[in-house]
Amino acid sequence: MTAVANSTFTAAQFNQYVRDNLNETAPAKATAASGYFVGAGVNSIAERYAATASELGDGTTSATSYGNLTAPANIGPSVTLETGPSALVVVRCSVQNSGGGSSRMAYEVSGATSVTPADNRGVGVSGVAGGEVNASDVSLWTALNPGINTFTARYRVSSGTGSFGSRRIIVFPL
Repeated sequence: MTAVANSTFTAAQFNQYVRDNLNETAPAKATAASGYFVGAGVNSIAERYAATASELGDGTTSATSYGNLTAPANIGPSVTLETGPSALVVVRCSVQNSGGGSSRMAYEVSGATSVTPADNRGVGVSGVAGGEVNASDVSLWTALNPGINTFTARYRVSSGTGSFGSRRIIVFPL
């Protein structure tokens, strides 16, 4: 609408050109606290929510390929949420190895996307026999299939027995 001097500005015009435009802003689209908006395409936004999970119990593994830990704290942590094509993933744990080998925590993605754990997307320590290290890693994953994706922590060693505690995963879907 183009305003013209001395013309009448009706309620219908106000609703169409002012109120309806304000209803298209991010604050008007927000459905819950702690959400944030990301571009979902040309002239399109999507509300996203970060998710976190923790497993504070200790677990161990002697496996040389990525998998779960032994009881009592064997699986995860894991989060399931809706993502776009990208997500910022944070993993954190206390880790040690019984020998001089490495111990690693990475994550896999399942659901709309299938990604196997990899050493370059996680934390790891090498040659720290008996010494505990607190480590974290942040990685930006930019090749996800949009939809419901599950991010699950997995573990491996190069040799020896790895011990993992205070395990956390945080995912910020983009």
